[in-house]
Amino acid sequence: MNRTIGTTIRGIRTPIVKEGDDLINIVVDSLLEAVKTENITLKHKDVVGITESLVARAQGNYATSEEIGIDVANKFPNEIGLVFPILSRNRFSILLKGIANSNRKIHLLLNYPSDEVGNSLMDIDEMDKAGINPYCDVLTEADYRRLFGEKVLHPFTGIDYVDLYKEVAGDNIEIYFSNDPRTILNYSKDVLVANIHERKRTKRILKEAGANIVLGLDEILNSPVGESGFNPEYGLLGTNLASDNEVKLFPRDSQYYVEEIQRLLYEKTNIILEVMIYGDGAFKDPIGKIWELADPVVSPGYTKGLVGTPNELKLKYLVDTELHEFKGDEMISQVKKKIYSKDVDLLGQKESLGTTPRRITDLLGSLCDLTSGSGDKGTPVVLIQGYFDNYATE
Repeated sequence: MNRTIGTTIRGIRTPIVKEGDDLINIVVDSLLEAVKTENITLKHKDVVGITESLVARAQGNYATSEEIGIDVANKFPNEIGLVFPILSRNRFSILLKGIANSNRKIHLLLNYPSDEVGNSLMDIDEMDKAGINPYCDVLTEADYRRLFGEKVLHPFTGIDYVDLYKEVAGDNIEIYFSNDPRTILNYSKDVLVANIHERKRTKRILKEAGANIVLGLDEILNSPVGESGFNPEYGLLGTNLASDNEVKLFPRDSQYYVEEIQRLLYEKTNIILEVMIYGDGAFKDPIGKIWELADPVVSPGYTKGLVGTPNELKLKYLVDTELHEFKGDEMISQVKKKIYSKDVDLLGQKESLGTTPRRITDLLGSLCDLTSGSGDKGTPVVLIQGYFDNYATE
């Protein structure tokens, strides 16, 4: 019988997970209960996604602003140049509070007209009208207010982030606007790099320009302060607000969790499911221009069957070109023949023209993130079926 449904995605409800809970068994039991209740048939290569926040919460991977301040003070003996953070109440404001708790003078350098993930600091058309060249012009806070007004509100959050960050850090902060990280060296030779995806390049540029101390957010709380949470690979990258004085860090040991969940599921079902931990999906909002990925990676841990990129034929291209003379059942037969005979690696071949050149984990992470959402759905585990099937799969 021919397949009539392709990929399906289901959010799986779980109990409320707290610190110290047995996450591995909770995920496995919740999935198998859903499979039984909803009469779902599991198959090899089905994918189980677990949101990173669930893992971090079970680990108790939290830190206070005081603990952040202690680590920053230990690593920066003098004034700090803070470069290119994103504009976010949830992601960065609590980190800034922690950095300010170090009692170091902060010189904050912001990207413009928007931050690394697309949050706007100014209207780009107004920037053009003002004759500002974002490639070379440096603005003070006074310049910014004179040109763009005493209140510049984010179109979605309604927050003036310059005001917010000054309020969080108190009197111990000066703010500047530039897209050249070397600008900060006019104010401090010791620099904390706060951007996410371009952090390695930013660090390199600063070191080559003669900076003294150059560290990134990935190097703050990369080991514990007392009993604090930490992340040896990502430090403070991927943190989320947990309370007014606490952040939840990106989870540790993600690879252990995905492999143990895969092992236990195989033990209970005799089916090899792929497992991944996911954070932000890697997609961009076409209206707000915001790139969703504020985590350092989409997936910090995944089983080996999820390595690589899709190896797919572009059916629309084939139907309109090579197979255009066929119709009906013969067209279906020819398409299936092409799929059966496709090369193991289609990279650079015209038959794959227009297929998505992204890693499988990034694509699946976006599916998972959109399914589980960030609100009250209560489905922090996601089951994806049929993702690795194609038009020829029976």
